[in-house]
Amino acid sequence: MTRRLAQLFAGLVLYGFSIAVMLEAGLGLEPWGVLNEGVTEQTPLSFGLVVCLIGALVLLLWIPLKQKPGIGTVANVIVIGLAVDAAAPIVPDIEGDPLRALFLGLGIFLNGLAGGLYIGAGLGPGPRDGLMTGIARRTGWPLRRVRTGIELTVLAVGWLLGGTVGVGTVLYALAIGPLVQFFLPRLALPPMALKTPALAPAE
Repeated sequence: MTRRLAQLFAGLVLYGFSIAVMLEAGLGLEPWGVLNEGVTEQTPLSFGLVVCLIGALVLLLWIPLKQKPGIGTVANVIVIGLAVDAAAPIVPDIEGDPLRALFLGLGIFLNGLAGGLYIGAGLGPGPRDGLMTGIARRTGWPLRRVRTGIELTVLAVGWLLGGTVGVGTVLYALAIGPLVQFFLPRLALPPMALKTPALAPAE
């Protein structure tokens, strides 16, 4: 369990750091990042605090969907936002398109690695993943359609609020699936054994 928790928190902190790197690149974020940035533009709240608040609101939507959060779910809501705000001051300021492109690529790569780490820990899905699977289970709609609908809605709202949509948004959408698919099998821990009473020997 100690290893799982260490991997979980390492992944979540790295995820927050990767978001700070992509923010500095300024070339566009993934849909939920666009929403977070849009809310940040319209409020005095920090980006990380917005990440926490939106994650908590999404988690509340699990209640009517009868989804059950795990340790990783709750940690996801809290740690990523705190990590973004902690990382933002230490990410160096950059100028020029070559450095911005480098930061974008690095941020996406680290985000994929972070996803493999925290998902591979096996301690519960993130709030957004649980929302997707919960809606799909309750409606019978395919996961692909549910995910696409959620992310397009989030992207549109974030853009209207002033979030950055750009080449980074497109590159993230194209790269994140293959990156997580590459890292997850290499980082996934074996399923936790269920604690069940020992069966009495047959007579």
